[in-house]
Amino acid sequence: MKELREAILKQGFGIGHDIVKVDMFLNHRLDIALLTNIGQAFHEAFRDQPVDMILTIEASGIAAAITTAQAFGNLPVIFAKKSKTTSTLNNDVYEAKVYSFTHRTENYIRIAKNYLPAGSNVLIIDDFLANGEAAEGLAEIVRQAGAHVAGIGICIEKGFQEGGQKLRKEGYRVVSLATVTGIDNGKLQLADALED
Repeated sequence: MKELREAILKQGFGIGHDIVKVDMFLNHRLDIALLTNIGQAFHEAFRDQPVDMILTIEASGIAAAITTAQAFGNLPVIFAKKSKTTSTLNNDVYEAKVYSFTHRTENYIRIAKNYLPAGSNVLIIDDFLANGEAAEGLAEIVRQAGAHVAGIGICIEKGFQEGGQKLRKEGYRVVSLATVTGIDNGKLQLADALED
């Protein structure tokens, strides 16, 4: 997606060899026009799939999930909540364990069972894809619910990490709007656009 790649190159930067900072427009300060275009791009990519709801994880994926839901005609958005502990005493939630690459912590994510009906077609949307833990955790929750993953939409994929490759090998349709291939002295390197 041209506008997203331009924003990454103009306002994004890297820290070390694996941290991609784009919080100026994507996940701390939000560029609403860009996020609206991101939602439309995900709609374009997945419009051939039946989609009943959008699923993400708190908090950074929520903005892109909302604009995607709007592009699909105002679908419901569900976001998994994070916790440091398991919810073994509560049978009213679906739950999965995920490791956050960004925060370098292990969390449990959970969704109330009544929010995710069996048989639903669920589009997973997130801001980043690094090692794929968040997307796999969300897909696990969809499986627990007896629902179907219609696809996984990612704003920015870190192509130098294994998440995208792993999810695609598992059979998920993954669409990343931009792919960072590396970091060179703080400058983000992007894959060439396949389409615009």
